[in-house]
Amino acid sequence: MGKELLPPGGGDDSAAPVDLRKALEERYLAYALSTIMHRALPDVRDGLKPVHRRIMHTMRLLRLSPDQGFAKCARIVGDVMGKFHPHGDQSIYDALVRLAQPFAMRYPLVDGQGNFGNIDGDNAAAMRYTEARMTEVAAELLTGITEDAVDFRTTYNEEDEEPIVLPGAFPNLLCNGSSGIAVGMATSIPPHNAAEVCDAALALIDDPETPVSRLLDFVKGPDFPTGGIMVESAAAIREAYETGRGGFRVRARWEKEDQGRGTWNAVVTEIPYGIQKSRLIEKIAELIIARKLPLLEDVRDESAEDIRVVLVPKSRTVEPELLMESLFRLTDLETRFPLNMNVLSRGKVPGVLSLKQVLREWLDHRRDVLLRRSRHRLAEIERRLEILAGYLVAYLNIDEVIRIIREEDEPKPVMIARFELTDTQAEAILNMRLRALRKLEEFEIRKEFDKLSEEKTQIEGLLASTAKQWKTVRWEVAKVRETFDPEKNPALGRRRTTFGEAPAHDLEDVQQAMIEREPVTIVLSEKGWLRAMKGHLSDLSSLTFKEGDALKLAFHAQTTDKILLFTTGGKFYTLGADRLPGGRGHGEPVRIMVDMENDQAIVTAFAHDPERRLLLASHAGNGFIVAEKDVVANTRKGRQVMNVKAPDEAKLCIPVTGDHVAIVGLNRKLLVFPLAEVPEMARGKGVRLQRYRDGGVSDLKTFAMEAGLSWQDSADRTFTRSREELTEWLGNRAAAGRMAPKGFPRTGKFG
Repeated sequence: MGKELLPPGGGDDSAAPVDLRKALEERYLAYALSTIMHRALPDVRDGLKPVHRRIMHTMRLLRLSPDQGFAKCARIVGDVMGKFHPHGDQSIYDALVRLAQPFAMRYPLVDGQGNFGNIDGDNAAAMRYTEARMTEVAAELLTGITEDAVDFRTTYNEEDEEPIVLPGAFPNLLCNGSSGIAVGMATSIPPHNAAEVCDAALALIDDPETPVSRLLDFVKGPDFPTGGIMVESAAAIREAYETGRGGFRVRARWEKEDQGRGTWNAVVTEIPYGIQKSRLIEKIAELIIARKLPLLEDVRDESAEDIRVVLVPKSRTVEPELLMESLFRLTDLETRFPLNMNVLSRGKVPGVLSLKQVLREWLDHRRDVLLRRSRHRLAEIERRLEILAGYLVAYLNIDEVIRIIREEDEPKPVMIARFELTDTQAEAILNMRLRALRKLEEFEIRKEFDKLSEEKTQIEGLLASTAKQWKTVRWEVAKVRETFDPEKNPALGRRRTTFGEAPAHDLEDVQQAMIEREPVTIVLSEKGWLRAMKGHLSDLSSLTFKEGDALKLAFHAQTTDKILLFTTGGKFYTLGADRLPGGRGHGEPVRIMVDMENDQAIVTAFAHDPERRLLLASHAGNGFIVAEKDVVANTRKGRQVMNVKAPDEAKLCIPVTGDHVAIVGLNRKLLVFPLAEVPEMARGKGVRLQRYRDGGVSDLKTFAMEAGLSWQDSADRTFTRSREELTEWLGNRAAAGRMAPKGFPRTGKFG
C-alpha cells in the first residue's frame, strides 16, 4: 500500500471531532443541491432534466435519427448509464419509456417499437425486447449541437463530455411540460400546444413588452395529450400564468349515446391527463358497490385503441348531466392539475417564472445558440477561405510548386518563404491529389471562394446587428410553428384539450344524486336519541330504548330526505337521513350531531318538504307562519327562526293546511279564527294567537272550514263540528275563546 493511501495517524484507529450540526448542514445542503440541480427540476432553456438530456445525447451518438433504424433500449440504457448517468438502469429505462408514451408526452421525443406500456398503467416490456430511435421533435432539440451551439462539461468519470443544455429549437418545457419533487420545492408544468407557444414567442419577439394577458390570446391554456375539457375560469387561468402558480380543473369528455326506446348510456371518450384508466374504472365500480352512486347501474370498459368507457344509468329517467356531475365529484373523471413553473433559470437558479419569463428565457437561449453557431460557422469559413487562397496561389504558380516539391528535401518551408503562405495553406497544397490539378478545378475553387466570401459578409452583418439576430430567431420559430400548424398537420398540431364551463347544477340536486334512495323509519326518543331503521315500520312496539327512556315520535322517510328538528329554543336543525345512525342499538344523542343548548329540548322532528308552510307557536300563545324552505340550516349551529325569551319557549310546529286555525289553551278554552290573520315571516317572535290570564297554549290545528273541525277522543272516536256548530267559538285572533265543546278530549289535544 502506498504511503499516501494510509489514513492519518499511520493507520491507527483515530477519530477527529466534528461539529454535528455543521456536518449535517453541509451534507444535507449538498444533497438538496444535487437533487434540485441534477435530478428534479428541468432547465428552462430545453425543458429537460439531466437524465432526459443524457438519453437524447446518447441516442444522437448512437445515430438513432428519425430516418435511421431502431436500436435496442437495453443498448441505449447501457450507454447512458456507463458514460453519463451512474444511476440505476431501471430509472433510466422508465425515463426513456415515458418519453415514448403518446398519452404521457404531448410531443414524444422517442419513437418506440414494442410494448411501451399503456394508459391503464401497465408497465412497458423489458428493455431487451423494446427498441427506440429519436422523433423529429428530439432532432429539433439537438439541431446545431455539433456547431458549438452549447457548452459541454466532463462526465462523472472525466472520460467523456456531455452537453450542459441542448440547443432546443423546440419550446420543449411548455410543450411537453414537466413534473418533479426536489428538496423543499417541486415543479409541475402541464403540456401546451406547440403552435400556440410559437405564436406567443413570435408576439414577444415583435414586442418584448407584451403582457401575459396578451400572450394568453395565443396560449389559451394547457393542451393535454389525453384531451379532456378544461372548466377553469379565464381569471384563474390568467392569474396562474402571471404568477407561475395555480391549477386547472380538467374533466373527462363524454357524450350521451341513444340506445333506442328511450334508453341511453353515457360514453366517456377522453379522461383527464395522468389518470390510469383501469384504476378509474375500479374506483367507479367500488362506488357502485358501496351505493355511493345511486344513479349509476354499471360501468363497462369497451376501449380498444381509443378510450370508450360506458356508463349505464339506473333508469331512463335519470338526468345525464346530474349523473355525470355526481361522477365528477366522486371520481377522477374530474381532476385538478397544479401549475408550479419552478425551473432552473439560466440552468443555475431555481425559481418560479411566469409564462412571459419562460418564453423570454427560451428566446434568449435561442439567440445565444444562433450567435455561437454563427461564430462557429464564421471560423470554419475563414479556415476554408485561407486554404482556398493557398490553392489559388498554387494554380497560378503550378510549375514552380511542382518544381519545389520535386527538387527540395523540405518543400514546405521553401513554399512558405517563396509564396508567403501560411503553414495551413502549405500543408493543404502538399496534401492535394494530382487529379485536382485540372483546369476545371481552378474554376470550382474560385466559385467556392466567392460563395464563402459572400456568406462570411452575411454572418458578420448578422453578428453586428441585434435586429438581424432577432429576425433570424423569428424565422427559426416560425419554421417550427409551421411544422406543428393545426391546418397543415392536424394529427400533431390540432388542440386536443378544449374549454367549457362546468354546468351550474344545484348543489342540493347533486348531493341527492349521490345518495341511494331507500325507505327508513326515523325514531326519536324522549331523551333525544335518534336513529334510522331500515324500511317503513308499521309496528313500533318492538323498539327498545335505554332505561328510563321511551318513544317520543317516529315517522317514515327516505334516505335522500333531510330531517328537520325543531327545539324549544325556536331553532331548526337539519340532518341528512342517510347520515343518521342505523337501527342497531339505541342510536346516538342528537346533541352529538348538532350544537344544541343544554337547556333546550326537541319539540318535533319531520322529513323536509320545501313546498310546505309551517305554523309555529310558543307556550305563551305567540306564533307566525314560515315557509319550510326558509328554515333549513346548513351548519351544526342550526337556524334561529322563532325568537323566544325565558320563561317562554317554542311549543308547537305544525304543517299549514286549510283556511282556519283552531287553538286550545291549557285552560281548555277554544278559539277558531281565519288563517289569513296569521302573518308569514322568515324569523321573529310572531303575533298573539290566543290570550290567557295564566297558563299557555295546549294544542293547535289548521283546517278547512268547509270540511269542519275534527278531533279524536281517547277511544279513537272522531268528532267533527261544522261552521254552524262552531259559531260561538269563531272570533278574531288574540281573543280568549270559550270553553271547549262537550266531547273534546280531556288531554286538551286535537288527537
